[in-house]
Parts: sequence; C-alpha cells; structure tokens
Amino acid sequence: MHRFVFREDLHIRSRLSVSSSAMARWLLQILIISSLHLVSLSSQQETRFVYESFSSQEDLYLDASAKVLPHGILQLTNDSDHQIGRAFYKNPIQFSSFSTHFVCALVPKPGKEGGHGLTFLVSSSMDFSHAQDSRFLGAFNASANGSQALAVELDTIWNPEYKDTKGRNHVGIDVNNPVSVAVAPASYYSDKKGRNENMTLLSGKPIHVWVDYDGTMLSVWIAPLKVQKPSRPLLSQPISLSKIFPNRSKLFVGFSAATGNAVSGHYILWWSFSTGRGSPHGLDISKLPKVPHPRALHKNLATWIIVLVVCVAVAVLAFLAGVYVHRRKKYSEVSETWEKEFDAHRFSYKSLYKATKGFSKDEFVGKGGFGEVYRGDLPQGREIAVKRVLHNGDEGVKQFVAEVVSMECLKHRNLVPLFGYCRRKRELLLVSEYMPNGSLDEHLFDETKPALPWSQRLVVVKGIASALWYLHTAADQVVLHRDVKASNIMLDAEFNGRLGDFGMARFHDHGGDAATTAAVGTVGYMAPELITMGASTATDVYAFGVFMLEVACGRRPLEPQLQPEKRHMIKWVCECWKKDALLDATDPRLGDEFLPEEVEMVMKLGLLCSNVVPESRPTMEQVVLYLNNNLPLPDFSPYTVGIGTFAPVLVDAASLVVSSASWSWSAPSMSSSSANHSPYAGQSTDQPWGQTIETKNSLHIVSEAEKPKTQTF
Repeated sequence: MHRFVFREDLHIRSRLSVSSSAMARWLLQILIISSLHLVSLSSQQETRFVYESFSSQEDLYLDASAKVLPHGILQLTNDSDHQIGRAFYKNPIQFSSFSTHFVCALVPKPGKEGGHGLTFLVSSSMDFSHAQDSRFLGAFNASANGSQALAVELDTIWNPEYKDTKGRNHVGIDVNNPVSVAVAPASYYSDKKGRNENMTLLSGKPIHVWVDYDGTMLSVWIAPLKVQKPSRPLLSQPISLSKIFPNRSKLFVGFSAATGNAVSGHYILWWSFSTGRGSPHGLDISKLPKVPHPRALHKNLATWIIVLVVCVAVAVLAFLAGVYVHRRKKYSEVSETWEKEFDAHRFSYKSLYKATKGFSKDEFVGKGGFGEVYRGDLPQGREIAVKRVLHNGDEGVKQFVAEVVSMECLKHRNLVPLFGYCRRKRELLLVSEYMPNGSLDEHLFDETKPALPWSQRLVVVKGIASALWYLHTAADQVVLHRDVKASNIMLDAEFNGRLGDFGMARFHDHGGDAATTAAVGTVGYMAPELITMGASTATDVYAFGVFMLEVACGRRPLEPQLQPEKRHMIKWVCECWKKDALLDATDPRLGDEFLPEEVEMVMKLGLLCSNVVPESRPTMEQVVLYLNNNLPLPDFSPYTVGIGTFAPVLVDAASLVVSSASWSWSAPSMSSSSANHSPYAGQSTDQPWGQTIETKNSLHIVSEAEKPKTQTF
C-alpha cells in the first residue's frame, strides 16, 4: 500500500515538473515576442527629422534633375521643359501613422502660365524609372501597372482625361495612379472669416502644406506662409496603407515634380516629418530662404529697360514728388508743445488710416452725436474702434486731451478700454477697444436679433454697477459719466457689459465740488435736479436706475406713441407695483425664462435709484451690495415719497441744439466762471430716441427710425 502511494506521488511530481517547464518556455516566448514588439513600436515612435536647410545631403536621395541650391533650397525642377525631379529620405521607415509639414514654392517662368506640379510621396521603393513627366508628375505613368505609391499632389494643369473637374489649380490625393481619389480647388479655411479662401499655387510664393495620417484617415491642409495651420483640412480621405502596400512593412517618403510643355520651378524650402501621433517640428518663417525667381527678361532687353527708365525719369520724379506732397498732406497732423507730455498716448494718423483701410465704408460702424465710428485692425492684431470727432476751434482742446489721457488710466473689466488719441486741424480721433457685439440697446430693442436672456442681462447690470462704483469711489479722481443708458453699454465677445462713451464725462477730486459743469445728458435719463444743482454721483445713480428698468422692461424711458398711462416707464412700473402686478412690466420677449424674485429686485432697485429726491437714492456701492444679495433692499413701497415720479427736465428753447447728427441739449451752468471741460459742450453723444424734449416754447419728438447704430466709448 505504501509503495503504491510512493510511486503515484513520484508520477504526479514528474508530470508537474514537465508542465512547469513547458509553461516557463511558453512565458519566455511571450516575453521575447512582446519585447520585440515594444522595440518595434519604440523605433516607430522615434522616427522624426526636420530639414531647415537641405545643405546636408547625408540622408537624402536625389534623383533625375533634383539638386540642392547654394542657399540650402531643394530644387526638384527648374523652368526647363520635360523635366523630372525626385528627392527621398533614403532610410525606409516603419509606421502606421505620420505627420508631415513642408513649405514649397511653385514658380512659373516669367511671361508663361506655368505647370505641371509636385507631389509628396509615400512609396515602397525609390525606383521610379518607369515614371513619366508632364501630367504624371514624375510619380506615375500611362500604364495601369504603375508603382505602389500614395501621393498628395499640387497640380497646376487641367487634365480632363483624368476626370479632373477642379481646374488647373487644385490639390488631390492619388493612389497608385494619377486619377485622384479626392480632389479640391486650392484653398484654405480662414478661422477669422469663417470661410474658405482661394489660393494660387503658381504664385511663386511659399506655401504651407500639412499632411496627417492617423492610421485610417489622410488629411491635407494648405495655407499661405503667414497663416497658421487652419482648423479644418482641405481634404480628408479614408486610406489603408496595408492595402496600398500589402507586402511592405517599411516605406519611403519624399517628393516628386515634373514639367512638360508648360514649365515651372518646383522648390522645397523646409520639411519636417514624424511618425506616430507626434507633432512635426516647429517652423520659424523668418529663417526660411528666399524663393529663387528666374530673371524676368533676357539680357538683351535690359538695355531697352535702361533706355526706357532714362526717358521717363523726369516724369517719374515729378510723379513721386507729387505723391510725396499728397501723402504728407494726407497724413498731416497737428501737434503743439503742450502735447509732448501725452506722446505716449498718441497714435499717428497714418496708423489709424491704415487700420481702418482709409476709413472705408466697409469698416464704418455707426454715427453718433460726436462723429463717425470705424472699426480697425492694428498691426499687432488688436481690433480697435476709432471715433472721428469734429471741432470748430482750439478752445478746450487741451483740457479735453488731458481728460482723454486720464480716462486711459481707468482700468476696470466693465469699462470700454480707451487706448489714446490723434489730433488733426479740425478733427480729434479717439481710439478704444472694439466691441464685436455692438451696443446693448440693439439686443434689447432690435426685433431682428435674438432676445438677450435674463441671466445675461443681470450679468450686464451687475457689471455696469461695478464700473460706476469704481468711477465714483475707486479711481484717482471722481468720474461722473453723465450719460448712462443702454445705447452706451457695449457688449464684448462674451456679451459682458462695458460702459462706454465718455464724451460727456467729467473729473473732480474726491471731496471736491461735483456740480460745476453744464447740465447735459439724454432726456429720460436725466435727474430732475440737474438744472438747479448740476451733475453729481447721485445723477449718475438716477440714470442707472432708469437703465435697470430699461433692461428689465425691454422698453425705452419715454415712448410717446403708447397709451398715456404707459408712456413714462418709471410711472408705469410703479403703477404695476401698486396693483401688485410688478412682473406685468417685464419684457415680453423674456417669456418665462427668468427668476421672478430677481426681476422684481432689479425693478424695485431701479425705482429706488430713480427717486426724484436725490438724498433718498442709494450710492453705487450700496447698489452693488443689493444686486449681489449682500445687503437687503430698504423698506419702501410704491407710495414712498419720490418713488415712481416722472419729473421732466425743462430747458429753454434757445438751449436746444439741433444738428444733422443728433438732437441734444445743454443747460447753462450755475456758475459763469465754471468752464466746460470739453470743446464739444452742448452736444450729446446720442439722440433722445422716441423721447420728449420739453421746452418753455415748444415740443420736439425724435422718432425711433432716426436712431443710428454706433460703437461708443
């Protein structure tokens, strides 16, 4: 019994030993295979090269007419007819995906149309002895049995026999023959303009080409030299390298080009290549060599050119002299000694003229009481708005410029940034940041635009409240805006509110007298005490209260065309509150997309700020606390003295200014010794749209249709 057990035990141990040995060998094989696979993957991932210059030809294989020029440019063909040129990275590469970026130039022979084109090649061999010139681009031939090749072609000849429907200026993807599997006219997607922009391949200028392959999809981009890689490819085509090259694990990459009866020089200025999903090497375009251009005329013609130049020299000099005088007059400016301290804030008229394309109609934004506004682009890529302000004399200009420079020092995220100014003989130009979404009133009252949602309106209200608090308390001096209203609130790219149009703003020291300037503003937003007491922070608060009601109700302060009980917005909102139906005054375009408690809070705060009793109005600091729920609203009702009362500002008919640009008014200052700080006294930056101007002698109404759209600052 024991012997049997012992033998059985030996048998089991023997079987376990054999099994363990087999498993060890199996694991070893798996480890070796995995290691080889990892090494293979590693080698693929590490294949990367860049040719900033082709002077070093160690890893290049040049075929046919291809050669490297003295400045390190790879020339595939010159402008001779029926040429072929090819260049390859001579080491075969194993990859399943790749990215490449190169800069090329296709230069036509002077006076000729040029042709045929060049390709970026992926092939199983560098032997293209069978390939033909002309329309075959040095990569294919007329036989169906061509080489195994994947090509991205830049073709400059129309080939109808290859079902070429895209004309003589196109980009295509070719597989094993010149009939493209994907083709498109040469163009690139402009991210700035949101559309495709056409390109001319035979321009003689450097062209970016990007080719990315992720293992399944081949994508191609092209762009001019100074344009970054577009967000959208020109071509995208499903491609399987394993089907094109079924028996090859390593492939060659390079270029081919050809000419025929039509000729062009084909050049590669720079080339970067990487396998895997790595990005190609970055390019510094300032270091690119210049594209070689053939001499435009025969030497014999040079003599005739010299003779021609001599004959017209006098005329040319006279013309240039005239141009010089014209340009000096065109870009002339006025600069006085006192302006030297403001030089850092001054723009040249020439720079603004070029930025706005000569103040062209295409860049025109709108027209307000102070002048016309244009959009512009500075060389640094910054968008600006330029307001052209006309004036009739030098009175007050020095003070106005000083205040413009002071406004430039105001830094708050809800103010339209003012960059500086320029001055000509009868013109001031104010430069500010351009606000792409226009003014708030367009989004409140223009039925063709989508209604601004309540959440965004509340953000705008809070932002403008914060800006006014900053102007009244946090700036180096107290700044009275004096014209707070929806049309002076600009919206940036994110629809954040920016307070603009400081054309009537005034400065005074903290603790100083705020009521020393003439009473100006827009009817409907002006506090009733303006005539007798002048401007103050409380008058800005009043205008802000009207503005809050304007945002919540989606209507203007005065609308004479409505029923009498609805004409005055402040009175109408208060009447709705008395009926316990405050939300009836809400902008109907909001629908039900708002929080009732938020709308009620804004309306009540608007009524509190527009109280006709100045002492009963909150400060802007308190307003900010109320809006952010950091302080509860005080206890008041629609029956509180001064709440919901509309008190029109009365002015003499003689004080009413009527011009082709605007209707505005200015009341005399309380003190004759108080000089107005602006050379534009008596002018408002906007019209009292659809509002009533009450005077002692007459009644004037400006219709809604007269309202211009403008960028303000």
